[in-house]
Amino acid sequence: MEVNAKNQPTYIVVVGASAGGLTALAELVGQLTNEMDIAVFIVLHLSTTGIGDYLVQKLQSYTSLKCIKATDSKPIEKGFIYIAPPNHHLLVKKQEVILGHGPVENRWRPSIDVLFRSAAIAFGPRAIGILLTGLMDDGKAGMLAIKKCGGVCIVQDPNEAEYPDMPLAVLNTMDVNYCVSLAEMGLVIKDIIKQPPREDFDTPEEIKAESEIAEKVAIGVERVKDLGDHSVYSCPDCGGGLWMITENNMHRYRCYIGHSYSENDLLTRQSENMEATLWVALRMMEERKNLLSKMEQDAKGRGFMRVALNHQQKGMDLEIHINKLKEILFSENNRDRESGAMEAH
Repeated sequence: MEVNAKNQPTYIVVVGASAGGLTALAELVGQLTNEMDIAVFIVLHLSTTGIGDYLVQKLQSYTSLKCIKATDSKPIEKGFIYIAPPNHHLLVKKQEVILGHGPVENRWRPSIDVLFRSAAIAFGPRAIGILLTGLMDDGKAGMLAIKKCGGVCIVQDPNEAEYPDMPLAVLNTMDVNYCVSLAEMGLVIKDIIKQPPREDFDTPEEIKAESEIAEKVAIGVERVKDLGDHSVYSCPDCGGGLWMITENNMHRYRCYIGHSYSENDLLTRQSENMEATLWVALRMMEERKNLLSKMEQDAKGRGFMRVALNHQQKGMDLEIHINKLKEILFSENNRDRESGAMEAH
């Protein structure tokens, strides 16, 4: 791969957004101009394949920078905005873009943490991290990595964010360089890139190790046992043990396959698995009740009334358990809806 040095940016800007992020990203990129010596990388939590191309077209209409969907081994050039494709982690090296196929982090691939962590390693003080509106707390650990490597940390003012969870998660964990409104971010970036970056920086080994998991699918117990303490919890995606990683009074969990969760994400994933298990149990109980009913009718037809009565009683007992299980499931669903409504407001 040949890279023209004059096309290399002095700074890179890595941006993460989730719920409400499309509008926020459009306002942000509208402030970026070709005069800025930057390349921009964006992770928006994507739920479908088609929205990746839509996002490129949407953002292109707001900026003079060239918007493209990131591809593996693409040289990094200033004046470009690289957008993470669905179902791929987006990472950066010193001169090129990398698409990772590692496990999901915080229930997402692409994950904001993965992008931010790679930027911290490759660019250190020349990395500018921006976290916008979104639910939960993907991006919190990655922003901390940028800070540890000397980069600049910017979060959207949670008072104006459509969904303030992600900015608040960072603010509750660390001191950032800037907490500003979207309208001010362009000017902040201009002020930052006017200054010559510091070239010397140290990259903690644990940040390198976690980045390799997403980039190279470098998995195994040896990769995670030095990152934290073995916890009592199991990975909700693969069933393996989880190691607890503690930074700035923030707890994260990672299994040796590479799945990674914040505490909130782990709780959400456990709830999803629990609900799925209960639905399976409900189906099996309904099938058993139907089989008992059939056996009851067969016994009656043959005149075995005592046997029929036994099957009937078992079916009635099972119906009580089925109704209790339905109450639990409906109660959980109602709590989730109420929680979602509260978050939306």
